[in-house]
Amino acid sequence: MSYKIAVVGATGNVGREVLNILAERNFPASQIVALASESSRGKEVSYGDDKVLKVETLVRYDFAGTDFAFFCVGSTISKEYAPKATAAGTIVIDNSSHFRLEPGVPLVVPEVNASTLEKDLRKNIIANANCIAIPLCLALKPLHDIAPIKRVVISTYQSVSGAGQKPMDELFNQTKAIFVNKDQTPQEFTKPIAFNVIPHIDNFNRDGTTGEEEKIIMETRKILDSSLKITATCVRVPVFIGHAISATIEFKSDITPQQARDSYGIEKGIVTLDRPEEDGYVTPIEIAGEDMVAVSRIRRDPTVKHGLSLWIVGDNLRKGAALNAVQIAETLINQHVAKGVIKH
Repeated sequence: MSYKIAVVGATGNVGREVLNILAERNFPASQIVALASESSRGKEVSYGDDKVLKVETLVRYDFAGTDFAFFCVGSTISKEYAPKATAAGTIVIDNSSHFRLEPGVPLVVPEVNASTLEKDLRKNIIANANCIAIPLCLALKPLHDIAPIKRVVISTYQSVSGAGQKPMDELFNQTKAIFVNKDQTPQEFTKPIAFNVIPHIDNFNRDGTTGEEEKIIMETRKILDSSLKITATCVRVPVFIGHAISATIEFKSDITPQQARDSYGIEKGIVTLDRPEEDGYVTPIEIAGEDMVAVSRIRRDPTVKHGLSLWIVGDNLRKGAALNAVQIAETLINQHVAKGVIKH
């Protein structure tokens, strides 16, 4: 059994990664269509080690007969074209923020809440979670199963690739400029990003939070537990690939650092490397290109009765975006083909 796949935004960072992962995982695809804007028509993108796809134009594409469409574009394009795809019978897995909090649209991290896919596919749209919400929920879920979580405080350290290719280029160019004493006016960020950190991702809300912080809070609640108390400070750092999270967690009952370490595993999408005396912790440069999310520096928080602090790192382009999307499609196939929900 095989499926016709469309990748919308195939020339972008996440779109290219989706194509790589589909090939790596031998996804059962009978046909792959690469879609992008008119300016990208005719360009070539790689699919696996030895295949090249010609980019077609999204505005001219007929979704009829397409089984899955991975939308790796911004909210404006998803809002316009995802309903057109679902009207043609295509199942859309959307990486933008547009549908994530919409009632009736599952927001899914397969290792955490795959069961939601069995309950509601009325709109034929599944939302892929935020690139921080995914690793955060992976880290919290096994702990929440042991001792219910009361409150979470996080600070994020988010790489520039989370904002796209132009921000990656800006970091590269600003870094070079510093070494030759040449000024570089910020274009993609509000402040210089080279050798700097910027506590500002997305627009500011009236209450002083940013859109990114709001997304993480609301999405984590939707995925994990609507009663969860969570606060976040999101920071852009001069790293090309790999997001990191510092999390301090307060529980309703006792949980030890060793219990936390033992709760993780490959089957849950998250592993531990926690030997600080041997520099045994994971950094973004080490996680780039990896499918697993890693947790390090698990320790008690002595300021509350039941608390732990930990360090979480993941590749934001892979598990934080493209891999999670492909895993959603794989989960759908495994869950629903036998039931006739997905037909070929």
